[in-house]
Amino acid sequence: MSEYLPASPFSGSSRAVQPLGHFGRAVLRCPSTMVDMVGKRLGIALPQQACRAAIEGKLAALWLGPDEWLLLTDDAGDGWVAELQARLGDALCALVDVSHRQVALAVRGPQAEMILASGCALDLSPAAFPEGMCTRTMYDKAEVVLWRVAADAFHVEVWRSFARYVEELLRVAEVEA
Repeated sequence: MSEYLPASPFSGSSRAVQPLGHFGRAVLRCPSTMVDMVGKRLGIALPQQACRAAIEGKLAALWLGPDEWLLLTDDAGDGWVAELQARLGDALCALVDVSHRQVALAVRGPQAEMILASGCALDLSPAAFPEGMCTRTMYDKAEVVLWRVAADAFHVEVWRSFARYVEELLRVAEVEA
């Protein structure tokens, strides 16, 4: 991995809201007729059910649309996307490294749903948004990718330019929760 990691835009952590470390991120687009083959080549079964995530080893695939997935890894070397591209071979799909575009926060604990609900119109109850579910949505005025990774924990992907804004709103919600 490169010794030069992007600086974190976050100001710190609290009990419920913590910045997550560096992740490799790539957006994968491929037609539905190739999903199974592409998944086999990448070594992960790409979710085909709406708003679901899959994890295989250190690679996660989050369904963002019928032909779009966000691939995440916390073990990304400099050439990790090139390695994935090589595995894809002649598959007609697009794979774009977006590692520096986004950053991630964890929202954890018994108040996690309430904290996120302060700026997100989705029903985040376990019945409506169970573990393993993910979606692209709005948090206040910023687009985020929200993923429930455990009963009381969420992974929030946010574009770097909106990171401080989202972080501050989450911290205000935490204080008020």
